[in-house]
Amino acid sequence: MTLVFRAILIIVSILFLLIMLRKIHNSKVSIDNAIFWIVFSFIIVLMAIFPQVPIYFAELLGIQSPVNLVYLVMIFVLIVKLFKDTLQISRLEEKIKNLAQEEAIRKYDDERESSDED
Repeated sequence: MTLVFRAILIIVSILFLLIMLRKIHNSKVSIDNAIFWIVFSFIIVLMAIFPQVPIYFAELLGIQSPVNLVYLVMIFVLIVKLFKDTLQISRLEEKIKNLAQEEAIRKYDDERESSDED
């Protein structure tokens, strides 16, 4: 892993960490999501500071370049995060659908009651 690549990883991760802390402070991101991104940034910084770790695992897994391992790890973690978020979105869409149906039934019942009174 080149020194320039390591420096870029460290700088971008630290900037991202600062952005996340700012978003938490402004209550624009939930703590659960922010923790994921903070840990993700921390892992990237660790891989950049200690390049021996990606080098060791790249050699162990037969990956030609440690940079490829870093990219592979990043892509894998982001795919897992995307899958988790997709599941959460699906659950929320189901809740919204159920709430809309319950509200429609409630309005229908209210209209029937008011028309029965007349």
